[in-house]
Amino acid sequence: MARWQPDAPERLAAAALDLFEEHGYENTTVIEIAERAGLTKSTFFRYFKDKREVLFGGGTVAGLLVEAIAAAPPSSGPLDAVAEALEALGRTFFTVERREFSSRRQAVLNAHTELREREALKRIDLTAAMIEALNHRGVPSLTARVAAQLGTLAWQIAYDQWIDTDNSEGFGPLARQALAEVRAAGAVR
Repeated sequence: MARWQPDAPERLAAAALDLFEEHGYENTTVIEIAERAGLTKSTFFRYFKDKREVLFGGGTVAGLLVEAIAAAPPSSGPLDAVAEALEALGRTFFTVERREFSSRRQAVLNAHTELREREALKRIDLTAAMIEALNHRGVPSLTARVAAQLGTLAWQIAYDQWIDTDNSEGFGPLARQALAEVRAAGAVR
């Protein structure tokens, strides 16, 4: 593959995933990932600080969440704004084309404690991004925290269902359903 071709981060992520599956996370080097992607080590480090980060997409998801919360109709309540953001993820990031990659990625993460820990930190960062976006909408801090935490929970439920390659449902509808279930659980006495 020519080095000048676009989508270097995606090529690096695909190469890393293949190598992690073939040789294990611990046994794969940055140089091997770059070579498999047809790129150089310096190109790898232009996009990712280490081999762990190659599976976490930089700030792409957080940026999409923040933009979608900001773009939600002004009349939307905090959870509705979060629901809009989760649906936007389904339209732009968690697409049908990414389902197989995401499922394979999750299997690699599940097999390695270090990667599961990074995933947990990533969720914390996503929650913080949603809190900040809700605060910018004028949502009080505690309400923003609760809405973001519930949104993160709904996101995780929907993601776990979405990566099942036997599932044909899109991420957005799964996220809406998960958020509805989270809301219903909060109403149970």
